[in-house]
Amino acid sequence: MNDSKMLLVSHAPFIHSGGSVAQRNFNILYAALPAAVLGGIFRFGAPAIAVLCFSIATAMLWELGFNLVTRQPVRIGDGNAALIGLLFAMLLPATAPWWLVLTGTFVAVIIGKHIFGGIGANAFNPVALSMAILMVSWRGYFDFDAMLIHYDLDFAMAYPLAALKHFGTGAVDEVRLADLLLGRQSGAIGATFGLGLLAGGLYLLLRGFIRWEITLSFLAGIIVTSLIFNIVDPDRFAGPGFHIFTGYTLIGAFFLATEDASSPVNFVPMLIYGAAGGMMTILIRNIGAYVDGTILAILVINMVNPLIDKIRPKAMGKAV
Repeated sequence: MNDSKMLLVSHAPFIHSGGSVAQRNFNILYAALPAAVLGGIFRFGAPAIAVLCFSIATAMLWELGFNLVTRQPVRIGDGNAALIGLLFAMLLPATAPWWLVLTGTFVAVIIGKHIFGGIGANAFNPVALSMAILMVSWRGYFDFDAMLIHYDLDFAMAYPLAALKHFGTGAVDEVRLADLLLGRQSGAIGATFGLGLLAGGLYLLLRGFIRWEITLSFLAGIIVTSLIFNIVDPDRFAGPGFHIFTGYTLIGAFFLATEDASSPVNFVPMLIYGAAGGMMTILIRNIGAYVDGTILAILVINMVNPLIDKIRPKAMGKAV
């Protein structure tokens, strides 16, 4: 009798961690909700709800439409399109017009994601790419002072980074870090509530959904570069505390720069990648033409990511 055993051969990986793309997307989405809800909806009300819902809905519709047109499996259930829509909306003013949201989600999902080959193949963070295109094309809609001028809120309407850019540190001397943490500042829907962004970011770090190397080196680049500028000219350039909790810094450090497909996978490259992003953010803010350089800085480090990720430490020892 033939006693041979049948072997089952399969492709790698042979051991699965139990995680999934959907699990990661939904956890990042949950982590972003405190800043979006408490800092956005609670502060800006119904207009913020409209922008958030419309952005998430249209991002999912663009995803569904592309899957149907290209005859691919429908993948809106993995949460990636919803996550793109949420993060994109969090970077907009609460009074953003519907066509701006529709255009932005199209650029993010179709051009930023699917043109490159879909999830995991994108060279640039889809949200950052879309934001950069919109900021260059319709710059006035990202003037938060003008866009939120009709809001009757209990804090000064001056956008802190804009005030610093135009009038120096004298215009922001009375800005308290506690107010920035609690969202008492003018800005984007989900980028003003520093405490919510920190809570969501720490959750992702502790759960292992993002790499601490990128986030901490990004923030370190912000701190070191802004400190140098502040020492050189304290009347013109603000210190690290101000830059950490204003603009898109925290949402960039925790939610944009850490996107898997467009960031490095090796230890030393991750440190270089994050630090370069933080440094470039401050350079654009302090001596560039744009008020906030976070989005543009992330796009630049996305672009050089393939080169950075090739950096390897030399092997110890020598050939015999």
